[in-house]
Amino acid sequence: MRLLVLLLSLLMPVVAWLSNSGTFGPDNGTVSNQYPTLLVAAGYAFAIWGLIFLLDVVFGVQQLRARDAAGSGLDRARLPAALGFALTAAWMPVFSQQLFWLALAIIWGALASLAVAAIRIARDPAPSPGQGWWAAFPTALHAGWLSLAAFLNTAQVIVAYRLLPTDAMLGWSLVLFALAAALLLAVNQRLRGSVGYTLAGLWGLAGVYMQQSASSLAGADTAAWVAVAIAAVLLAQTLWLRMRR
Repeated sequence: MRLLVLLLSLLMPVVAWLSNSGTFGPDNGTVSNQYPTLLVAAGYAFAIWGLIFLLDVVFGVQQLRARDAAGSGLDRARLPAALGFALTAAWMPVFSQQLFWLALAIIWGALASLAVAAIRIARDPAPSPGQGWWAAFPTALHAGWLSLAAFLNTAQVIVAYRLLPTDAMLGWSLVLFALAAALLLAVNQRLRGSVGYTLAGLWGLAGVYMQQSASSLAGADTAAWVAVAIAAVLLAQTLWLRMRR
C-alpha cells in the first residue's frame, strides 16, 4: 500500500499535464467555462492544484519512509488516500470528455476518501516525526479544495442538464452555498482546525468572490458576499479550535 500511495501521487500531475495539453479532449477550464455558475471561482484559483500535487508527492515519499506502526492513523489513512488520489486522477479525463454525471460521482468519492484520510492522520495518537506538515497538511489541503470543487461540479451539472432554472440561479445556488458551508465547518471541526484545510477553503472562497464580483450573472453580487461570509466563519472557527488546543 505504501508504494501504491506514492505511485498514485505521481500519477495525478502526469494526468493533469496530459489533460491540459488536450490529450483527453478540451482542457478542464475550457469545459468549465461553457457552464457558468454562481459558485465558480476565478481561473487563477485553480493554480492551487499545482501545490496540492506537489505536496501529495511529498506525502507519498515520506509515508513510504515512515516507521509508523500497523493500525496507526497514518497506516489507516493510506487506503483512503490512495483511493482519493486515484479518483482525482480519473476525474480529469472524465470531465474533459464531458461525462458529467460520472465526473460528479468521482469528485464526491475523491472528497470522501481524502477527508477520511486527513481526519485519520489529524487524529493519529502517535504521529511520526514531522507528520503534521508532510502528511496532515497535504491531505487536508487536498480535501479542503475538493470540499468546494465538489459543489462547483454539482452546480455545473445542474446547469449542463438544466435541472434547475439557469436564468435565475441564485435560489438554488444559495442552497449549495449553505451545504458547502456546513461541510467545510463539519470537516474542519473533525480536523481540529486544520491549517491546510482552512487555507484551501479560504483560497477557493476568495476565488469565488473575485469571479462573482466581476460577473454579469443575475445574483452574482450576492453570491460574492456569501462566499466572503462563509470564509469569515471558517476562519473564525479555525482560530477558535486552535486556541482551544
